[in-house]
Amino acid sequence: MPFHRFENLDSNFLTPHLSTGKAPIIEGRYMYFCRIFKEAGTGSELHYHPNELLIFPLAGKINAVVGEDRRIVAPGTFVHVPAYARHSMKATEDGDLSYLYIKDQTWTVVGIAADEAPPEEAMSVEEVNRIHATGKWAGQEKEPEKSQAIIHGLGECYYPILESLDAPAASGNRVCWVEGERLAFGFFEYPVGYERRPETATHEEFMYVLSGGLDIRVANESRAAEPGDVIEIPKGAESAFTVTGAAPVRYVVVRSMPYLEAKIDE
Repeated sequence: MPFHRFENLDSNFLTPHLSTGKAPIIEGRYMYFCRIFKEAGTGSELHYHPNELLIFPLAGKINAVVGEDRRIVAPGTFVHVPAYARHSMKATEDGDLSYLYIKDQTWTVVGIAADEAPPEEAMSVEEVNRIHATGKWAGQEKEPEKSQAIIHGLGECYYPILESLDAPAASGNRVCWVEGERLAFGFFEYPVGYERRPETATHEEFMYVLSGGLDIRVANESRAAEPGDVIEIPKGAESAFTVTGAAPVRYVVVRSMPYLEAKIDE
């Protein structure tokens, strides 16, 4: 089914021994698409993982660390976390936090503490929650010398796109793309009445509607999409849409890159 809402899905701790973050998970072929929630003042310890991570805050502010760069990140700024980059995402003390959280499927969504070596095999969310619930496990043996976390030389990982999610609409069509090695992130803004003709997806895509509305078709299924809707467009599927309502539409898209597709397909 190409249409989802996070409110209709079960939510789980993703890495309970390292983070307070809970999220429902939508699994595509090449990526995990999640909306994570953290209570004010809580979040994750410094950690890393072999997959690439994309973050876009929706509410609250992130006390973010990527590599050695710490910043306060508000909705409207995209954060790119390359594979193996050391990072931490915590909600600031002044409010709860939610953000879009997308990882490629070369690893699970479970992280590795910054002072641990990667395990031989990634644990699933179900496994790590089951073990953590026993109270007998708090992670692996600490081996800082075997950690593969990258701290230095990551480049600029923070990308301001909007001053806020309710900033005034642009005067014309607005599109912004940031491409990583495995995943790409796009921000789109179109006026009422804009029509995207049918096109076939050359990569897997997930759309998340921020504001406004769309009449959208994916393959043979159609729906009126509104804020909070997730639209999954598999690689090879045809889609088309028209912007409806009284205001422009804003949405974000995440897309698989050829390097990731080749890695998964092989």
